[in-house]
Amino acid sequence: MPSSPSGRPQPGEYAEYMTGAIAAVQGDDIRALLEAQAGPTADVFRAFALRLDHAYAPGKWTVRQILGHLVDDERIFGYRMLCVARREPLALPGFDENLYVANGGFEGRDLEDLLAEYRAVRGATLAFLQGLPAGAWDHRGTTNGYSATVRGLAFQVLAHERHHLGILAERYRP
Repeated sequence: MPSSPSGRPQPGEYAEYMTGAIAAVQGDDIRALLEAQAGPTADVFRAFALRLDHAYAPGKWTVRQILGHLVDDERIFGYRMLCVARREPLALPGFDENLYVANGGFEGRDLEDLLAEYRAVRGATLAFLQGLPAGAWDHRGTTNGYSATVRGLAFQVLAHERHHLGILAERYRP
């Protein structure tokens, strides 16, 4: 049986620094929003197929590294959602996204290979959210020093992805 709709997160259900990005997300069914975003996200990266190793400034990530980062981030947030949904009592650590990108080996990977991993991780996220027990959207835990609900973490995944798509549109241009 599918879980109940997520509803929108309220302040305090996600990292405070994500307030503006989450406010920009329209809708209250995070599963439908995540599912709908997957195709357009893949299209954006395909538009950069000839410029995957482009960075808009020295020291900034390449287009390929941004895609790898989105995959890593969603995988980590998927784990965080799992822990919070299952009522993990321990605080979950943060991660250094620059260290993860530096060690991700994304530069040597084909775009379609990275997109296949992106789709697989998104599919795993959606399958997990679809199977949430009743009331689990409201379960709360501590991650990276802030209190969050499963709902808030799920909205952070989408808001974070859209943030990076905005940076691609503004600073990278295919």
